[in-house]
Amino acid sequence: MRPAAIFTGITGMAVVAGLLMASEARLRGGTAGEETAPAGETAAAPDATTEPTEPAATISDERAEMIARSVVPAGSPPPEPPDRAAPKPETITQQAAPVEKKAMELPRPLVENAGSLSFGERRLHLAGIVPTPADRICGPAGRQWPCGMMAKTALRQLLRNRSITCDLDAVEWKGTAIATCRLGTQDLGTWLAENGWAEAEAGSPLAPIAEKTRQAQKGIYGGDPRRK
Repeated sequence: MRPAAIFTGITGMAVVAGLLMASEARLRGGTAGEETAPAGETAAAPDATTEPTEPAATISDERAEMIARSVVPAGSPPPEPPDRAAPKPETITQQAAPVEKKAMELPRPLVENAGSLSFGERRLHLAGIVPTPADRICGPAGRQWPCGMMAKTALRQLLRNRSITCDLDAVEWKGTAIATCRLGTQDLGTWLAENGWAEAEAGSPLAPIAEKTRQAQKGIYGGDPRRK
């Protein structure tokens, strides 16, 4: 046999032996991987196309703020946090000033009772006074007298169709107005309270005057003046 043929045969056998040993090593490595895997799970074969995962790059707060600012268009003001937003302007409610009443002359009032006057379809109550109804009866049984009509007559005799001055918002009004009125310098409400022809409202400045009149038993607090 020729030496070249022998060398070629030996080389081929060496190659075949190397291949067999490599295959056996691979089989042993796969078996070892399967043995180390948890029971019930199959070890995943490595993917040749999968690239090793690189750790996520970290970024500092200063870098993040610079990137955020670069996104805002030039000339736009930076957004303010909610807690620093400008407060809403407070609504200021201004109360209307009270209308100042003026002294106005009213001609020839008609007396309806001791405390109420009329001017055509308009009526006026004297301030601080509880009008005495014209049909009121005063006095004990057997000595009763028409104190309401007497009080109305007394006020009518005082006025005698003369003009009076009243503190009003306007000289024209609708319905019933309440006002302080005077005949010259004489306050009509005070005159009624002093003479006992009308009671004073609770809390009225005329209440102390009416109380003194009641104690003195004048007007509606006393007896029939026609018997005196």
